[in-house]
Amino acid sequence: MTASIVNTAMAEAWNGAEGEDWARDWQRYDLGVAAYHRRLLEAAAPEPGERALDVGCGNGQVGRDLAARGLRVTGVDLSGPMIARGTELAAGNPDVELVVGDAQVHPFPDEAFDLVVSRFGAMFFADRPAAFGNLARATRPGGRIALVAWQGIAGNEWLQEIRGALALGRDLPQPPVGAPGPFGLGDAPAACEVLRQAGYGDAQAEALVEPFWAGRDADDAYAFVSRTGVVRGLLDGLPADQVEQGLAQLRASLAAHESEDGVVYGSSAWLFTGTRDAGGSRS
Repeated sequence: MTASIVNTAMAEAWNGAEGEDWARDWQRYDLGVAAYHRRLLEAAAPEPGERALDVGCGNGQVGRDLAARGLRVTGVDLSGPMIARGTELAAGNPDVELVVGDAQVHPFPDEAFDLVVSRFGAMFFADRPAAFGNLARATRPGGRIALVAWQGIAGNEWLQEIRGALALGRDLPQPPVGAPGPFGLGDAPAACEVLRQAGYGDAQAEALVEPFWAGRDADDAYAFVSRTGVVRGLLDGLPADQVEQGLAQLRASLAAHESEDGVVYGSSAWLFTGTRDAGGSRS
């Protein structure tokens, strides 16, 4: 890792098999959270000519859509594979720049951005006060932040079902709230307080409940979900007969959630918004 990367555990994860998976299956991951993507862009209220920073940009869909609305976008992510894919997808667009970096410490220019956005990226911060302080420093006074991040596991049927299908009699530990990972911003009051202390003084959270789309039908969904990192991790080290049983139960869950809209699970996220204090940078 370079000296500019301090969130080393997440960087190692997203530059390994997980990052390769997301770069390969970028369309599937984008489709899965399409409803949240729309809600994020609505909340961000982008205006032509603005400068935007996309944090944890992944394969870059948010940035491409903002650029299509007339914004100039810088995207930053720990994952080299996803930045490479996003750069490929944005090829020829001078208004999109994607860089490998750690938003906790990246040397963004002071007060350079009108808008900071993140779609399920900021929840991986290892040091939230440092990260949001760095983002606030890079946001102009009066600039805006808009983030979406998962609520806890109780509100996310998609993960409950995957874990239930693959538990196979094991008592799986609950994913921690507040630690770097899917529920890193799951405690909304705590996250809002960190945002306020960083300089987004009016930060608030709105609960969103939207569908999580897994595929066109059970076969299509199984072909994708069965090879994701969360499934591999839950099956790792199990004997072949248990792996077969778990995958059969996973497919049964996907089939049970087929609808006219495809395979759909319940999910919930927080939408965090705030405005940069008029006093400018506190750092």
